[in-house]
Amino acid sequence: MSSPSDLELDPNTLTETGGEKRPPLKLEVKVDKPQTCLRHVVVTVPRSEIERYEREAFDKLAPDATVPGFRSGRAPRKLIERAFKSQVTEQIKGSLVMDSLSQITDEQRFSAIGEPDFDYEAITLPESGDFTYEFTIEVRPEFTTPNWKGLKLKRQVESIDDGVVEDSLQRLLSDRITPEAIEGPAQKNDVLLVNIDFQHEGKSIHRIEEVNIQLVPRVTFVDGVCEKFLDVLNGVQEGERRKITVEISANADHPLAGKSIDGEVEVVEVSRRNLPAITTEVLDDLGGFVSLDELKSFVRENLTRQATYRQQRELRRQIVDSLTRDANWELPPELVKRQTRRELERQVLELRRNGFSDGDIQKYVNAARQNARASTEAALREHFILEQIAEDLKIEPAAEDYDSEIRLIAQQSDMPERRVRARLEKTGQMDALRNQIVERRVLELITEAADVADSAAALGVKSDREFAVDQSALGIREEADIPEAKYADEQRAGAAGATPTTTE
Repeated sequence: MSSPSDLELDPNTLTETGGEKRPPLKLEVKVDKPQTCLRHVVVTVPRSEIERYEREAFDKLAPDATVPGFRSGRAPRKLIERAFKSQVTEQIKGSLVMDSLSQITDEQRFSAIGEPDFDYEAITLPESGDFTYEFTIEVRPEFTTPNWKGLKLKRQVESIDDGVVEDSLQRLLSDRITPEAIEGPAQKNDVLLVNIDFQHEGKSIHRIEEVNIQLVPRVTFVDGVCEKFLDVLNGVQEGERRKITVEISANADHPLAGKSIDGEVEVVEVSRRNLPAITTEVLDDLGGFVSLDELKSFVRENLTRQATYRQQRELRRQIVDSLTRDANWELPPELVKRQTRRELERQVLELRRNGFSDGDIQKYVNAARQNARASTEAALREHFILEQIAEDLKIEPAAEDYDSEIRLIAQQSDMPERRVRARLEKTGQMDALRNQIVERRVLELITEAADVADSAAALGVKSDREFAVDQSALGIREEADIPEAKYADEQRAGAAGATPTTTE
């Protein structure tokens, strides 16, 4: 014979009665706006609704309830209610909270972008009177859709001639060759294996050991930049030490944010890449190409895709600058913090789609992290406006849109499409992919409706200008690697990523 505590109740069974969905709750909902993107909500459930839920719960429970001294389902109603009151009360509380939250969301009193924030354990269902609880929730700001038709835009057009393709091919070969140690002074584009001791006012801050850095003018760390790396280390030899200056990002989570620190570079080894002749074996190693012409065609295709990406990115900047001119909403700090990595993931997906390599993407990641808060706030404002335009135009991705995006990422990563899809779903990035598709479509429509003037642009190919180190100069413990949009086993992705993006 079971005791009351032996009977387990499924809270989901209390959300329906007789196989039918419950009628809506009679709620009193008070919504305050402490911030543009934050709502404080007080929900009051009348006593009559609590009693309705109690009746339904005990009606469902009674036929199977077992109370000591009575056969199953034969105990008096009052005894069942006393025996199971605490258990049913907790279940009713859960049902009322879940149903009321669902109803408030369905009624679209606001457009939520996060989960309700409240202490569920602190909520109690009263013995008498109405049931009241409260929560805060992050929401999309309310604003009038800006006029997006007839914008004046400048479209930058890059010229990809044979010389550009040849230069890119040489960089591709260079990236595929393991550098060999040399004796003698280092020169531009050599690879230095170094240890670096970072200091401020003579006090040690952090040390990184045995990291390879290409000898180029500008080197970025996760939280800082050395603008004169080549000037300082040109001609350095194995065993030498030289001092660099690193400007720490003003957005670094550290007391030295916005200041300069010193770095003593100890050169462990100097290596150089000697480019090989393009043989059948080299073509096969680069991705199974059967001829040099096929390889060059592939490189040109990816250069074109990357040029298109830069063109669209510049158009996007102009569009967003115009549309967000008056979007000065206050954004909750926790929202910005939480969205920072998601924005990085979205951008990495976009870069992957357009054929950029890990090295190129790391440059973007370093730059983005050094200006994380400002760039995330800008991205959120941009997203809210583009999303509202998409809703006005009823734009939503179709299944084939997802298939197309996944196909492109798979091609660049030399991975099966099903594996790419599974990874995106597992890491929760399908939502980022959806936003990417929607925003691109909105931007295309805005561009089509704009007054666009073409102008020649310098090709954004300066791979010998900047090198990105995936470590912190300050030793800040954070994920410095490329976010989860990174894929392994890249073969043709190497050729696809032959053209880095750099920031002058």
